[in-house]
Amino acid sequence: MTSWKDRWRKRKQTSRALPTWKLGEGSPVLPADPRDALVSASIGPAGELVALWSTSEDEAALRSVTTQPGWATFPDPTAARPVTARVTRQAGDILDVTELPGMTLAHPSLQPLPEGRILVVGARCRWRKDGPDRNAVIYGSDGRIEAQATLGDGIEHVFTTTSGEVWVGYFDEGVYGNYGWGDSSSAPPMGSSGLVRFSPQLEPTWRFPSHVDNQWGAISDCYALNVTDESVWTCYYTDYPIVQIRQDSVAGWRNHISGAKALAVSGNRVGLLGGYGPQQDRLVVGELADQAMRVVGEYRLVLPGGAPLPPQVRAIGRGPVLHLITAERWYRLPLDELTPE
Repeated sequence: MTSWKDRWRKRKQTSRALPTWKLGEGSPVLPADPRDALVSASIGPAGELVALWSTSEDEAALRSVTTQPGWATFPDPTAARPVTARVTRQAGDILDVTELPGMTLAHPSLQPLPEGRILVVGARCRWRKDGPDRNAVIYGSDGRIEAQATLGDGIEHVFTTTSGEVWVGYFDEGVYGNYGWGDSSSAPPMGSSGLVRFSPQLEPTWRFPSHVDNQWGAISDCYALNVTDESVWTCYYTDYPIVQIRQDSVAGWRNHISGAKALAVSGNRVGLLGGYGPQQDRLVVGELADQAMRVVGEYRLVLPGGAPLPPQVRAIGRGPVLHLITAERWYRLPLDELTPE
């Protein structure tokens, strides 16, 4: 039997042998305050960069964890203490800043909403008999809280549309239950379907179908998610199909590329970025036809000067564009710029 070390070594060798594709120069990531630390970043429905910032001291509070005996570490649903955070919305050189005082959600994701509002979602959510954590907060354009809701535990992806709908993808603990969810005496996990659409009022309006109603299988872990106003795309564990949701109907294509963390789609072309271990910089380009993806190119993404991608790069697909965000730079790679080998 092949050991995990052997598999890791083989993946590294395979990845390093790929031809490189240099990213363009990109744009600087503009902080609200030059002294701020970047806590979270994502891409909105119009392709804008949205980011959450705080002081370095407050960043540690927003990444609060609990360590159990035996050195098991669990992310906390709430911050170690309330902090003042700042949200930036960046489109080109235009920067809009909103201050969020007293923020308490830990491990946050964020997305823009219509009328300058902001959605902040905590990755973890504990179920209790007296009511679960409310791990979603809508802030007005003035930074005041307008609404709070529960979106469930184990949240991997959060993306909004221009109309304010919210798509949430869950990792395995959000699907199968943890933090009190899924026990015999508690509620089933809100993310048991792996992918849920919520209304602008944060009420669930659609769930990904089970394996009984969906030939591509159930979602055990929503690895990659791409949301546009017209359709939603996902690639998920366990069999990594590429699936499109359009008008609540599901279509899919078989795929043998495992572990992708982001995807971009342009017509019948798909880009899958990432993989396991040393494959985080692998980009596979394929074409969709006859219910399967045919690989037409594989690359190793590198920075403009040829240096490898930093370990903590954030990779996000929105429509036909892959976005890669570091603490200092925002790179955009339209799928149409990649030509088959």
